Amino acid sequence: MKKLLFLTFLFCLTLLVGTGSAQAFETSKLGVHILSVNELEDAKKLVSPEKNVLGVNVENSSEAETSLETNTEYQNWNYVTIPLTLDDVSSKKELEWQLFFDNAKRLKVVPIVRLATEYSPENNSWLVPNKKQIISQIDFLSKLNWPTENRYIIVYNEVNHANEWGGRVNPEEYSNVLKFVSSWARTEEKNFIVLPAAMDLAAPNSLNTLEAFNYLNQMYNSDPEIFSYVDIWNSHSYPNPGFISSPTNYGKNSMRGFEYELNFLKYKTGKDYQVMITETGWKGTLSNSRWLESYYLYTMQHIWSDDRVIAVTPFLLKGSPGPFSNFSFFDENEQPTAQYSAYQNAIKKIDS
Repeated sequence: MKKLLFLTFLFCLTLLVGTGSAQAFETSKLGVHILSVNELEDAKKLVSPEKNVLGVNVENSSEAETSLETNTEYQNWNYVTIPLTLDDVSSKKELEWQLFFDNAKRLKVVPIVRLATEYSPENNSWLVPNKKQIISQIDFLSKLNWPTENRYIIVYNEVNHANEWGGRVNPEEYSNVLKFVSSWARTEEKNFIVLPAAMDLAAPNSLNTLEAFNYLNQMYNSDPEIFSYVDIWNSHSYPNPGFISSPTNYGKNSMRGFEYELNFLKYKTGKDYQVMITETGWKGTLSNSRWLESYYLYTMQHIWSDDRVIAVTPFLLKGSPGPFSNFSFFDENEQPTAQYSAYQNAIKKIDS
């Protein structure tokens, strides 16, 4: 009964909050989720279609410097979310990442760096980081010259899934890691802005998953101050079920999922959080391809226009071939998909 009353409270509060209007939306909120530092040029072309981007090879530092000096045609900043794995934390990759940040400055792209570990085939999951690995990741990012004053970092990913957290679901353990990352990042005095791992808002209570608000409640119960270690909220608000639902739907597993999360945080902490939606978007199918553009346009006008939304980076720029092919903005032949056209055309209509 208590859980039912609490969910009813969240729903009513969501209706009272409301959303913004088409006039309030700024395309500078937009971006895309990428997997590689080499995808930055294509990411900017997607969200700023009217511009022509000079090509830069990230392995050629002199070419990058020349382009940085000559290409000043972009007026607006956009966002990308990108993972940083433990394999990236090396002197060999330092130049590659620095050139990525240099190119981000040239192209006016704000990086949101998601910390990641390494995948273990033995237990079919991403490893839980130890303190040494966390420190190495923060130190690596501290050495680099970022394109913006704010250095946005995400503390791992969808930890209410066992395969994202060492094969287990453990809110208390993740809370301790989140607190350590946040505290260590602050000691660097590099203006790191900490976002938590986003929850899978559609995950049930099961052997290998935990329902999102159940997970967040357990985090809070283990440490009532845990959310004070978060600067900006992080959300994966997808159109579930099936990643194909209408954007007009309501519910924690809809495109409005972030509203329920922010209301939860307000209820627990009394604080109004801003949010970055670092994963979202539709699974492309034959039946919904003709609706995707209108879906994106409606969402930009009536959902992402919420003043609390800072950034939106739909998933995924290049995920084909592979398990994310239906979400990908490029196919396996590096050709734009229906997803690409739908998202870009909606952006053009908002800008016109």
